[in-house]
Amino acid sequence: MRQLLEIAEDARRAKYTVAKLGTNDKNRALLAIADALEARADEIIAANAADIENGRAAGLNDGLIDRLMLDKKRIAGIAEGCRQVAALPDPVGEVLWMRKRPNGLNIGQKRVPMGVIGIIYEARPNVTVDAAALCFKAGSACILRGGKEAFRSSMCLTKIMREALASCGLPENAINLVEDTSRETATQMMKLNGYLDVLIPRGGAGLIRSVVMNATVPVIETGTGNCHIYVDASADLEMAKNILVNAKCQRPSVCNAAESLLVHRDVAAKFLPMAAEGLAGDHVTIHGCARTTEILGDAILPATDEDYGREYLGYEISCKVVDSLDEAIDHINRFNTGHSECIVTRDYDASQRFLEEVDAAAVYVNASTRFTDGFEFGFGAEIGISTQKLHARGPMGLNALTTTKYIIYGNGQVRS
Repeated sequence: MRQLLEIAEDARRAKYTVAKLGTNDKNRALLAIADALEARADEIIAANAADIENGRAAGLNDGLIDRLMLDKKRIAGIAEGCRQVAALPDPVGEVLWMRKRPNGLNIGQKRVPMGVIGIIYEARPNVTVDAAALCFKAGSACILRGGKEAFRSSMCLTKIMREALASCGLPENAINLVEDTSRETATQMMKLNGYLDVLIPRGGAGLIRSVVMNATVPVIETGTGNCHIYVDASADLEMAKNILVNAKCQRPSVCNAAESLLVHRDVAAKFLPMAAEGLAGDHVTIHGCARTTEILGDAILPATDEDYGREYLGYEISCKVVDSLDEAIDHINRFNTGHSECIVTRDYDASQRFLEEVDAAAVYVNASTRFTDGFEFGFGAEIGISTQKLHARGPMGLNALTTTKYIIYGNGQVRS
């Protein structure tokens, strides 16, 4: 087992080779990884089965087990993600602009690799491949630190990817997995100054908070998702019901699932029974305000500020009847996590105010929040959803995994 500092040294050396690779070499390696994953699916599933068995024994809930599980269909999807990343334009070397100064200097800015990217994540073995593929295409080496719940799956996936790189004559140390899943090693990774150029946490609120609070290396904060659906007074109520049910129930364990419903008072009496009927198919528990209870009855649990601020990641939702668009926007900006927010409305002015005034990485008019995803946005696989405002925001594809440098052409200029 390689120790963390040994891994960091290996990744630092590999980053210079990876940064110089041409697009064809990077794409060739990604396609080799995709083919190897599918060819060795049974091996991956066997490793994953052990993780699932241990996870159930440890009391993981159904949502976490779902995130953890790999089958041939999901492995094929992961492989397809690699192929899509290979098909994407290579951002490295792209000149963003070039301008000539009065003194004759031509000054421009171009995209360059980050160097070594660290990813700390939890029970999502697909992240092992998604992150590695994106980092590699963006010209960087990566150090991956997954959770103990998916350890065997991640080990198997990483072994296959490293062997695929080697088969292409490329440095296997471009992709590295930390094999020690202890908290001490995670904390040590957060302080790998001089080795890590950026660290990205991907997981629950506790993990993200720990990284943000403890890291001494630069961090891109990916967010938890307390996402809202606001049904405006002018909404098409059948559309609103369909959007709500999809956003809440299609896959409730992910960060772009809806966790809170806001309904304008003018349509609450008509819409809330429709919403309850739609959510009943998945036995969704509703935590509602007093007006919600008046309409839907005593089966509604009373909602507190804590409920309105929760990311449930399951079949629960908070609900509030609001008097105006202003109240809806104020409520969302108070309780949201900066992820994804939706208004359902036929009022153009209301939609524009919502787009302008709601503070989130992705703001929707008449569409489910479940679309906040690198694949759905056309980025291929994603590294995560950034909810911060510096460098990257929203689904992070290839461009978000590069940085820039200034390039200056002169012909002998000196500064006076």
